[in-house]
Amino acid sequence: MVSKIDNALQFNRTVLNLRAARQELIASNIANVDTPNYKAKDIDFAKTLQGAISGNTAKLQMAGTVPHHLSSSPGENVMGAPVMFRNVVQPSADGNTVDMDVERAQFADNALRYEASVKFVDSQIKSVLTALQG
Repeated sequence: MVSKIDNALQFNRTVLNLRAARQELIASNIANVDTPNYKAKDIDFAKTLQGAISGNTAKLQMAGTVPHHLSSSPGENVMGAPVMFRNVVQPSADGNTVDMDVERAQFADNALRYEASVKFVDSQIKSVLTALQG
């Protein structure tokens, strides 16, 4: 019974975790708006969610002659999907690629979608409680 409830909430739990991780990436971009040579990062939300739901994560394996060569840092992926750099709209002289207009829009969009996901989960939990109480 508990596993069925857990399975019913699995999708929304994954969406919330992914939205929270994306929000952290965007917040990091905003925090580093004045850092020289900082490159704005983001994830492809749809592909990452699809990979997380199906259990397939897009990991590129690199070939090396020694096992500890070419190891990637653990912070460069979100739920197994690689973090990508944003396309530069207007490059700055110091090499920073953070565009505050883009970041603000993405931050607000992601926050709104996170809030909608929370409401879906709330509604889903209320339905389960109603079913359990009869």
